Amino acid sequence: MTRRKAKSAADARELRDLVSVGPATVRDLALLDIHTVDELARHEAAQLYRRLCTVTGVRHDPCCEDVFASAIAQARDPHLPAAQRRWWYWSRVRKARAPDSRR
Repeated sequence: MTRRKAKSAADARELRDLVSVGPATVRDLALLDIHTVDELARHEAAQLYRRLCTVTGVRHDPCCEDVFASAIAQARDPHLPAAQRRWWYWSRVRKARAPDSRR
């Protein structure tokens, strides 16, 4: 008989457990074939944003990228500081990176 290793609290997180991730973001991630926190951790926010726009045929609000960045950061670090769990923290980071048309 093989015993399954108990998951830690960090491993047991679901997408909806991440701060700033609501039902719409969970649906968007599902469209991108991302269903778990572990899967999400392997992606980059800008890439997901571009893919979402392509898949849906709609240019989404750039804040969508910020929500993805927040979720990815939390997926990678379950002990992320509270301020960095909020999508608007990542809006400031995105805007400071380089001026572009997605502000």
